[in-house]
Amino acid sequence: MRPNLRHQVAVVTGAGRGIGRAIAVRLAAAHCRVAAIARTRNDLEDTVEAGRAAAAEAAVHDAEPILAVPVDITDDGGIEEAVRFIFERLGRIAILVNNAGYAPPRTSVLKTSLADWDQTLGTCLRAPMVLTRLVLPDMLAHGQGAIVNIASVAAKAGRAGEAAYAAAKFGLLGFTQSLYEEVHNHGIKVTAICPGLVDTDFIPPNNKIDRAKFLQPEDIADIVYNVVSSPFRMCPREIVVEPQYDPELS
Repeated sequence: MRPNLRHQVAVVTGAGRGIGRAIAVRLAAAHCRVAAIARTRNDLEDTVEAGRAAAAEAAVHDAEPILAVPVDITDDGGIEEAVRFIFERLGRIAILVNNAGYAPPRTSVLKTSLADWDQTLGTCLRAPMVLTRLVLPDMLAHGQGAIVNIASVAAKAGRAGEAAYAAAKFGLLGFTQSLYEEVHNHGIKVTAICPGLVDTDFIPPNNKIDRAKFLQPEDIADIVYNVVSSPFRMCPREIVVEPQYDPELS
């Protein structure tokens, strides 16, 4: 038996653009009621417009298939208020997608600023942990839910110049694994998705790589949909996805 996603409330962070926008739009088209979280209101307005269009095309009959929630997820007070607002406006949260990320330009450990370390760890690791803690009690009370953490292949192997980002994503993967052990017997799916190169503005222009061979944000959105719509009896714990063809030009 598969979960019925109709009217299920899904929270997606980093939903203003890129992977987060694609996930929010995909879930809106799947009849979820989506709370799209990001810092920039203008970006969220574009996401809401795309989500409404996708919902209409999928014949979703909901006056509010997607809701913009502008907030900085590293602000504990702000995110607590946002979660209360979502509960009041849309209902209980059944799906949480921790997607928001940050990475400073590639820099050695000695040259990276402490502020960049704090921003990277705060966005990629601490914020997902805080959000999870906020929504988890209600999921446990209902014996059902799904938490999907968008990690990275950087969680599998660190690279020079990416120490803070790798540390954050390694940590997110470890958090996902531990959380799964705590809650999977309570009917809650916990999954980490580790994408390789995805064609977003997160990756700056580089004439040594062929972006046409990158994964697309919609590819990751499809994986998220498959996770949250998978049968109750199964939980995909960790999914690593790479481009089929090597984007690096010889």
